[in-house]
Amino acid sequence: MHKWLNRGKITSFLVPLISVLLGVLVGAIIMLFIGQNPFIGYWALLDGVFGDIYYFGEMLRMMTPLILAGLAVAFAFRTGLFNIGVEGQLIVGWLASVSVGILVDAPMIIHLPLAIGAGALAGAIWGLVPGFLKARFYVHEVIVTIMMNYVALFVSNYIIRTYLLVPGERTDRIHATASLASPFLQSLTDFSRLHYGFFIAIFACLVLWFLLWKTTLGYELRAVGYNKHASHYAGMNVNGNIILAMVISGGFAGVAGAMEGLGTYGYMSILAGFTGVGFDGIAVALLGANTSIGVLLAAALFGSLKVGAPNMQSQAGIPPELVDIVIALIIFFVASSYLIRLVINRLQKEGK
Repeated sequence: MHKWLNRGKITSFLVPLISVLLGVLVGAIIMLFIGQNPFIGYWALLDGVFGDIYYFGEMLRMMTPLILAGLAVAFAFRTGLFNIGVEGQLIVGWLASVSVGILVDAPMIIHLPLAIGAGALAGAIWGLVPGFLKARFYVHEVIVTIMMNYVALFVSNYIIRTYLLVPGERTDRIHATASLASPFLQSLTDFSRLHYGFFIAIFACLVLWFLLWKTTLGYELRAVGYNKHASHYAGMNVNGNIILAMVISGGFAGVAGAMEGLGTYGYMSILAGFTGVGFDGIAVALLGANTSIGVLLAAALFGSLKVGAPNMQSQAGIPPELVDIVIALIIFFVASSYLIRLVINRLQKEGK
């Protein structure tokens, strides 16, 4: 039994690693097909992230919302739900945190936690709706969350235009007492936009791990996700746990939006379309196998790819869209993990 568990852990570790390698390999083949040198291309990508401290800081900054969006999706997965609405929850969290940052006047010790909490609360409320509909009326959360993404986008734009608009098609800047901006971190990274939100995202990874694996509530949430009928028979409040799972997932997504509003930008613009961070969170969670450490590493990979992509174009002449293809390939191979597991198991049997 112990050997079987170890083998399962090794396989779970190898699947995302092999998926990344296969995605990179197929990306290299595509570069060759369009007449480019993949070694030069990938070296330019790495140089675009690690060759300059500014871009390294930008990579860490980009990781911040990706981590939190990935945690939101991962938490829902762990409880048997598929939260496609992270994008919408992130948008309303962004708007709520910026609104508090602009309209409230208080010392930083009160103002900053209040603004972050407002973002978390807004995302949680946006997650409450599909959670309630799922628990009470058995409406599939995928359909509801997809629709609520659009509601979040257009309602947020309407609120900004009607109540918060300043020249530049955006809100006013938040007060300094609600800002996560860090002159110290910026000076370390050649004045990148890296902010204290990065440490909040790391702390959120610990919160997810502790909540799911070290608390009775986490056990109940996972149990309901595994088997609703058995959980009900055991005396658990199945409907309440479904709603709570979506609320907590939405809270993580709302904090991701707060990191953008209070850290990266300090305001919110009228959005022409989705930010994409919430949808990237799905890929981060899948690649990270819905674990805290996996989400952290997957966010680092995706952040590196996105920050390094422009350097591929400037140094190697490779279109930055190729990075999106590599990301899509990685997701494809993760989704095809059954085939990878099958090959690994056969190799293990042949090794014996």
